[in-house]
Amino acid sequence: MEIQALLITFREVLEALLIVGIIITYLKRVDHKQFTKYVWLGAGLAVLASVGVALLFQLVFTGFAAMGSEMYLKIGIMLVSTVLLTQMVFWMASHSRNLKGNMEGKMNQFISTGNVVGMVIHSFLVVLREGVETVFFFAAITGGNIGAAMQGWGAITGVVIAALVSYFFFKGTMRVPLSTFFKLTGAFIILISAGLLVQAIGMMQDLNIIGSVLPHVYDLTWFMPEHPIDYDHYLRDTGTAPLISGDVGIFLKALFGYSSMPSIEEVLAYIGYFVGILLLTSSKTAGSKKKSEKKFNESKVLKPQAK
Repeated sequence: MEIQALLITFREVLEALLIVGIIITYLKRVDHKQFTKYVWLGAGLAVLASVGVALLFQLVFTGFAAMGSEMYLKIGIMLVSTVLLTQMVFWMASHSRNLKGNMEGKMNQFISTGNVVGMVIHSFLVVLREGVETVFFFAAITGGNIGAAMQGWGAITGVVIAALVSYFFFKGTMRVPLSTFFKLTGAFIILISAGLLVQAIGMMQDLNIIGSVLPHVYDLTWFMPEHPIDYDHYLRDTGTAPLISGDVGIFLKALFGYSSMPSIEEVLAYIGYFVGILLLTSSKTAGSKKKSEKKFNESKVLKPQAK
């Protein structure tokens, strides 16, 4: 859970800090630093609102638990989080290059019209989006115990790393492109997302919401059980211990959705998810290449011939 919380917090906080930092830097560059306090005001209000969302979410989850329906809410959270995490990775991959220009364009509009309220609302919505996503993802990886994720070392470490990366980026001392950071963290986020999808399917099968054609494709309990309890049971039943501890299995299950005895539906969903990601990535790359070629051809046509 802590590694998941670190990666998610790092991504979300870094995105928020980058956008706010771009806005603040631009306002100072165009000699309108008097507006920076309104940007910080919006960001601060968004942080408070995100905490409020977390408390409200926890209250709703407690209500579902009192009715004995928390498992259904957990499944819904995991499925929605899978979609949101995937969308987050693709969104940042496609917008990271134009992020600076888009933010500066919006600030120009607010400055020219003197729209202070617009600045506050814009920064508020930017940070609030990241905060709400963080709350939702924390609920998914902890099974609803958002407070545990927020108070753990993973979330705190993620915030610190994001703050340091942002600081060095705006100081101009960080030479590694941010696109590289987003690609690396995006790869881990995709693995976490696939794990959440598989865990949701497993929970639905445990509750008999969906059936299974083949409940156990293989059994790796002898190698690495997915829980310490499974380790103890295997040792008791066979008299021999699995090669790898169940503590490692439960860590990999929480991080990547590892299962020592997956159903055929879990295996197909896991493989299908990555195939879908590969197809989406390929189509986006092909589309970008076609656009580049089109622009290049248009520039050749419009270029005046030398006499």
